[in-house]
Amino acid sequence: MSIYDVLSDFAIASLLILIGQFLRAKIKFFQEFFIPSSLIAGLIALLLGGQFLDVLHFSSGAGSYAGMLIIIVFTVVGINGFEIKKGEGAATVKRVTGYNSLRFLAYFLQYTLGIGVSLLLIKFILPNLNPGFGILMASGFTGGHGTAAAVGKTFADLGWAEAGDLGMTFATVGILTGVFGGLIFIKIATKKGWTAYVKDFKFIDNDLRTGLVARENQQSMGRETISSVALDGLGFHVALVFMIAGLGYLLNQKILAVYVVSGIPDFTVSYLLGLFFFLIFRKSPVYDYVDKNINSRISGTATDFLVFFGVALINVKVIIEYALPLIVLILVGIFCVVIVVVPFGAFMNDKSWFERSIFIYGYSTGVFAIGFVLLRIVDPENRSYTVEDTAMTPFLNFIEIFSWSAVPIALVNGQGWLVVGICAAVCVAAVAINLVGKMWYKAPLAGRGGYNEE
Repeated sequence: MSIYDVLSDFAIASLLILIGQFLRAKIKFFQEFFIPSSLIAGLIALLLGGQFLDVLHFSSGAGSYAGMLIIIVFTVVGINGFEIKKGEGAATVKRVTGYNSLRFLAYFLQYTLGIGVSLLLIKFILPNLNPGFGILMASGFTGGHGTAAAVGKTFADLGWAEAGDLGMTFATVGILTGVFGGLIFIKIATKKGWTAYVKDFKFIDNDLRTGLVARENQQSMGRETISSVALDGLGFHVALVFMIAGLGYLLNQKILAVYVVSGIPDFTVSYLLGLFFFLIFRKSPVYDYVDKNINSRISGTATDFLVFFGVALINVKVIIEYALPLIVLILVGIFCVVIVVVPFGAFMNDKSWFERSIFIYGYSTGVFAIGFVLLRIVDPENRSYTVEDTAMTPFLNFIEIFSWSAVPIALVNGQGWLVVGICAAVCVAAVAINLVGKMWYKAPLAGRGGYNEE
């Protein structure tokens, strides 16, 4: 793979994204479901790819683009930092705590019900099924194809070679559930008034509906903080973002993974490095030349391409390989992610509850890219603090790393009910934290408003 392969891949992606925008502007179906141009483009690429029409092929390295682009997105979140207004510290703590309690609930609920149902029900239907089957739903739904492959490798080392195929099937179905189920959820939410920033289709202006901003409504993307005689202003911000993103990646891969602990997500380290930059320079003259709007446009561009490659490279062939046990746990997985939005998302968040919940729904069905797709539809300007609050609890990643390696071993060794008990206790604790901290909101689902409403 050469650098020109990367150019070719992004040229194809760019062409299809432009076609996607044209279709968004012209086809009412895409408008009514608020489908982003990048998602339309990704689905076109999937249809044209080797799994269907076989007329479009990306390079061998295309599967790594989404992971790289996620690093860019979270780096910008770190660089742009955060602001706690005077007198709002306690409110910020409640907001972040309530939201991340929901994240823990979403994660461990899939473990609890997936493994529990597997031990109770599937073992009676297929008594010879491996006792580790229950975790494969969570590995695919909340972990995605990469995690499913890793868990499958662990099981293969323990003597169950078929686990990899099963995990990839769950991951594929999970992503499809995330995309189409999420869009249906959003359609319902806009009609019922649950959304804070995007209202029902009939009340949306032409700019939001088609994606084309009328000339009289067009605004500048950012400030010129650097003279073009010295350095292009956009080039300065791109250099800043890529420098920190790259340093974070190198720090993780060359130092942390070798000398401290392996398995930390690269985007977590780059986010923390970007946040460190923000904390060091936010009150210095350096930050006078950093425009958060330009950084956000870089992040938004990365998100669009992330969505494209994340959808275009979905592996759908493995769906038909297994049937009965897959169907049972697929239904369990769908149940888990749906109740994360309603009722728990509404109970455990105050303002912008649907935007924050639908993001968790999205990345709980495969990859962060799906969460970003859904969030971008209902919160295109990221005013709900969803990404910031997600990034503020990187320690959840350490729990995930440990669980994906330890739980399969425990299940194979007959400790399934112990795992179920521990995970259920975490779910109860997540709800209890919100109740005790008075972060349990029973207000009507509609009309709560959102953060940073204009």
